[in-house]
Amino acid sequence: MSQLLKVAEAAAHGVTESATHTAQHAAHAATPSLSLLGDNLPALAIVVPLLAAPLVALMIRPALAWSLAALAGLTTLAVTGGLLARVLDSGPIVYAVGGWAGPWGIEYRIDTLSAGMLVLVAGIGAVSLLYARASVAREIPPARASLFYSLMLLCLTGLLGMCISGDVFNVFVFLEISSLSSYALIGLGSTRRAFTAAFNYLILGTIGATFYVIGIGLLYMMTGSLNMADLATLVPAQMDTTTVQMAIAFLAVGLSLKAALFPLHLWLPNAYAYAPSVVTAFLAATATKVSIYVLVRFVFTVFGGTGLLVLEGPLGLSAGTLICVLALAGVVVASLSAIYQEDAKRLLAYSSVAQVGYMLLGVGLASPAGLSAGLIHVFNHALIKFALFLAVGAVVWRTGSAHMAALAGAGKRMPWTMAAFVIAGLSLIGVPGTVGFVSKWMLLQAALAQQLWLVAGLILFTSLLAVVYVWKMIEAAYFRPVPEGGPEIAEAPLSLRLPLWLVALACIYFGLDASGPVGIAETATRTLLEGGA
Repeated sequence: MSQLLKVAEAAAHGVTESATHTAQHAAHAATPSLSLLGDNLPALAIVVPLLAAPLVALMIRPALAWSLAALAGLTTLAVTGGLLARVLDSGPIVYAVGGWAGPWGIEYRIDTLSAGMLVLVAGIGAVSLLYARASVAREIPPARASLFYSLMLLCLTGLLGMCISGDVFNVFVFLEISSLSSYALIGLGSTRRAFTAAFNYLILGTIGATFYVIGIGLLYMMTGSLNMADLATLVPAQMDTTTVQMAIAFLAVGLSLKAALFPLHLWLPNAYAYAPSVVTAFLAATATKVSIYVLVRFVFTVFGGTGLLVLEGPLGLSAGTLICVLALAGVVVASLSAIYQEDAKRLLAYSSVAQVGYMLLGVGLASPAGLSAGLIHVFNHALIKFALFLAVGAVVWRTGSAHMAALAGAGKRMPWTMAAFVIAGLSLIGVPGTVGFVSKWMLLQAALAQQLWLVAGLILFTSLLAVVYVWKMIEAAYFRPVPEGGPEIAEAPLSLRLPLWLVALACIYFGLDASGPVGIAETATRTLLEGGA
């Protein structure tokens, strides 16, 4: 018996030791895999939506296409969140695609600003895809649903690529990916006017892209490089040359057209008004913001930042002053135009043109406080306009129209949807306790610090104009009677309300505690003003 016990103990010891060795071997084997995954997060941010796009297009059933697209969107958000965490913890990341270091190879450069933009774009893309299932089922024919989700992922890929690329030509490549998919997405709108809006956007977008590629061609002719970090060391010495100055002009016009800076905004109102609701929400929250990001990158990384903004142009105005004049003109004109719109989407589209003016006003002020205010408004306005368009999309889902008449009595018929709309509307005005107040207050302080009393006055005046056009929609929803004899309209489905309220609550949360976004914006501002690439 004792012999049997010894044999059993020996066997048990052998099994335990073997299991321990196996577990240790598995742990050692897993470590390189985890390290490999972490080291390639920059590539995954592009690869995940890019590879998912053709797979989604092959799905016959819309439900399967949506499931895969939503999974890809959430995975991309997780990847970009991981990148932001690593950048905040360890500093900027430089990723050489294919192992070829810059300036010869293609680089992905992720610092605080680009990581924040990646999370913003990926987050809005993921929420848009979650929202899209019910919205697409109502506005897009089932036969085109898979194509729609594929185009959404391609557009997301292009926007993310513009944020992450450290190579100016690859910014152009990603710009074209996002633009071409945007044209198609807008053209999938339910009316014939969507085709016209998409065509107009195609023409003007192509002009903007052409100006951009001419600009980088001129830079390449003078420097022989397309790498942003390399250009940052080569261009300043040649700033006085006509070729570089022409490159600046072409790039500024091309990117301003893409960002819808007044008076280059003519494509935007119709594009937002006639696109499918979820497309309008996604593009309004991302497309112009990413173009502004690229413009900021060129101004502060490649062209020397405040040194460029103080240079005098042919009219005797500095570049910064000219940006401020165009920005303020856009804020005033677009806000006045919004007041007279009878379509909620067009009204909010003109509001977007005005808000782009606020963002570029911060850049034109050419001060740390101004640039920080402009950058934080990029984030804040993305949340605000995303929530507003999601709310209008829910109304369209129920009524089939975005006209003011469709909003009549919506406060009673769709209380949850319109409550979220009111929160986002108050944020757009800049009421304390909302995200809109944070960025407008910072912008006002930046103007007052430079004793720009007229600028500060216009910021306050245009905020009052926002009260007028936001009230116009609220008045229709809460104070106009429900049309007699009209169809019974109930609350929007939960699949639309949940994403809407997630964004609406974010407008309050980041209005009460803005330390995270403001900290990222201030860190990014220091990096940009130091000429960081």
